[in-house]
Amino acid sequence: MDERAEMAEELPGSGSLDRRAELSEFLRTRRARLKPEDVGLPDFGRHRRVPGLRREELAQLAGVSVAYYTRLEQGNGRNVSSEVLDAIARALRLTDAEHAHLTHLARPKQRKKKATARTEQVRGTVRQLVDSIEVPAYISGRHADILAWNRMAAAVFGDWSELPVQERNWARLVFLRPEYRELFVPWEQKAYDVVSSLRMSAGCHPDDPRLSALIGELSVKSEEFRRLWATHDVKEKSHGVKQLRHPLVGELTLNFESFPLSDGSEQVLVTYHADPGSPSAEALRLLASWGADATRAGESARP
Repeated sequence: MDERAEMAEELPGSGSLDRRAELSEFLRTRRARLKPEDVGLPDFGRHRRVPGLRREELAQLAGVSVAYYTRLEQGNGRNVSSEVLDAIARALRLTDAEHAHLTHLARPKQRKKKATARTEQVRGTVRQLVDSIEVPAYISGRHADILAWNRMAAAVFGDWSELPVQERNWARLVFLRPEYRELFVPWEQKAYDVVSSLRMSAGCHPDDPRLSALIGELSVKSEEFRRLWATHDVKEKSHGVKQLRHPLVGELTLNFESFPLSDGSEQVLVTYHADPGSPSAEALRLLASWGADATRAGESARP
């Protein structure tokens, strides 16, 4: 058996993620990143054998027994209360996204497995909305799939209609397609955002076979994905600024906003726009005027 085959056996596959192992590693990595001085505890310097806080210290800060916290960090979150999770989240200085992730891992909601395996569909009216938006816009699903997009999104990011359906996925594009390394500046930030969002989704859906298979595939094919996945960092889609290097119009600085749909689908509408009067706004205007021809030219211009 070759090295990649051996690695595949150790990574998530077509089944489900080990929720207990995920809980254990998440708590351990969050504890390891905190220094005693961060939480007002004395630091004994070279006498400290572990990185970050000790379990005893974290338990003390959270107001729980060491034995109780140890069981939780070993992946046994059975019957843990919301109050205890809140206390541990405060002690670990968790972000809102990390707090939600901890809750999903420790107190998972009961879901029907068949429901998580279904192919995601975008409502017709949502597709019409995306088409009517004049700035780059697309719908992303919980597997990081790109489910629907408008003409401007194709002009900026590439014509996804030319890809097989399974390849219309941000994680596969960012980690497995060289042209996307050139598109995002810096690429590392986009990679981190994709992995952090994907792990957030995995915490909500540990029994989703498609999601587990995607994680397993990328873990085998991309060393960079494995490294980022091992950090256990989580992040929700929100807003910010992206720097792009477009093959036709050059540097773009675009603001992005994420709008979760309110229909329970867990799909997100993502839009990009430039500051009014900026060079990036003019570049988007040029791409819009070129239309479909710009998309085709952009694809041929990419390495």
